[in-house]
Amino acid sequence: MDQNTTGKKILSLVLLVAGVALLGVSLALDFMGSSASYRGPMLIVGAVALLMGLYYFPTLTKHRSIVNFLFLFPLLFTFAVTVIIPLVLGIFYSFTDWTGIQYTEFVGLANYIAMFKETSFLWSLIITVLFVVFNMIFVNVVGFCLALLCTSRLKGVGFFRAAYFLPNLIGGIVLGYIWQFVFNNVLVQVTGTSLLSKTPTAFAAIIVVYIWQYAGYIMLIYINGLVTVPGDVLEAAAIDGANAVTTLFRIKLPMIASTITICTFLTLTSAFKQFDVNMALTNGTGSVQFLGNYLTNGTQMLALNIYNTAISKNSYALGQAKAVLFFVILACVSLIQVRVSNSKEVEM
Repeated sequence: MDQNTTGKKILSLVLLVAGVALLGVSLALDFMGSSASYRGPMLIVGAVALLMGLYYFPTLTKHRSIVNFLFLFPLLFTFAVTVIIPLVLGIFYSFTDWTGIQYTEFVGLANYIAMFKETSFLWSLIITVLFVVFNMIFVNVVGFCLALLCTSRLKGVGFFRAAYFLPNLIGGIVLGYIWQFVFNNVLVQVTGTSLLSKTPTAFAAIIVVYIWQYAGYIMLIYINGLVTVPGDVLEAAAIDGANAVTTLFRIKLPMIASTITICTFLTLTSAFKQFDVNMALTNGTGSVQFLGNYLTNGTQMLALNIYNTAISKNSYALGQAKAVLFFVILACVSLIQVRVSNSKEVEM
């Protein structure tokens, strides 16, 4: 080994050790709730040192892999900083008395016990599940029907596609306030009372607005699936005497099974995370009797409940515990849904 190679190896090892040390110290300071201003620069310097150490490491056989890693590192680093590390820290903070800035003690399962004793949270969990079930059915049915219409031979199909997709381009907050005006000032002239004045009708109103917003997006995915159905298969079915209903259920639906899986997954995850329309339209208000208690959050779904717990009530540790449970529920339901849908695809 020549002197130049030895020097590069020593420099590489020094940079690697320094990078790991700086990253470890900066993360440890954050973990302990330190408010030191040099944590961020230390994290960046540590990451750069680690990268330089990998780059200068004198191994010809692994050099291409190192270069490939360097190109991927910005994306991986961003994903780790914005998703992985906050997730791990969030799980830890849910077992502490975290105030949003620091924590003083480890409280174990106290936040989770308090969460399940909170009647308003249990109610939000129940109506969120109901909201997801209703929307998985109605959004997909409406979106699929619109897709059938927009793949037919009617004139002006391009206009219909644009018109149905347009609501999805409107932000949820703006959309909520628009429909709030419609329910309180326009439809009230027909119904005699605002649909938002009572909890059951307000909950139904949220479902209607969500369908109106999201069905156009699901429609585009179904359109993409329907146009991939081979024309010669449809022609053969028509020659064999299959009518439109038979062609739909025996040919089109089985051949777009993967598209149905994608749409149900997107609808499920989006409905579970519903927040902006819920906040803008009703802000979760509504009176309801549940488990012998009078609640005023009759239309408050899970995401809004977590937000209000952490921000409005300044109870970050409890809000974080709810968020962890929310993540676990969403992950489990999504995995089950994809597994079931994939098995249905095989059967089709």
